Amino acid sequence: MDNQAVEHWNSIYENKNENEVSWYQEYPQASIEFIKELKLPLTAHIIDIGGGESRLVDALLDMGYTNITVLDISERALQKTQNRLGEKGKLVQWVVTDITEFNPTEKYDLWHDRAVFHFLTDEENIIKYTSIAERAISQDGFLIMGTFSDKGPTKCSGLEIKQYTDKSLKDAFKDSFKQFSFQYIDHSTPFNTVQNFLFCTFQRK
Repeated sequence: MDNQAVEHWNSIYENKNENEVSWYQEYPQASIEFIKELKLPLTAHIIDIGGGESRLVDALLDMGYTNITVLDISERALQKTQNRLGEKGKLVQWVVTDITEFNPTEKYDLWHDRAVFHFLTDEENIIKYTSIAERAISQDGFLIMGTFSDKGPTKCSGLEIKQYTDKSLKDAFKDSFKQFSFQYIDHSTPFNTVQNFLFCTFQRK
């Protein structure tokens, strides 16, 4: 694992409250709406990539989902989320790893990623990510991807990011996934700025 990246993200989660980072959402409205569209059974295996302190896991538990995994490079972020959830945290599988080194041991019916993929700026890591997703997502399973659009920021948390359009995101996953739907969505940060995201749902071919 890239120790520099681990230190970077652990430091952010160590030194900032959850509502002091740009990606904070009190309720992950867009993600939940995309998930509801899929009408997945409550037993569906769901993984949230870069879940960190996101409240998506809370919302999924409240909806009755029973097979949830949250993956993040920052152990500190996952500890804080487990503390927030208390007893309910025991119902979730927690995975600390860099997504490009993730070795999935099960198949997922839904892979959700809001704001991790755009941190991969070189082709090698992008290919690693897409091949891991391809391996991890079940036949006809879904991938919901939220990235900065070409009208969004060019940096986040001091790091360069890669912007996407509907076409370039579709191209990144075209070998194994077909696009199901897409939408451009403005995210209002806690600092009263607006970031434009592209959300796409893909289905495994």
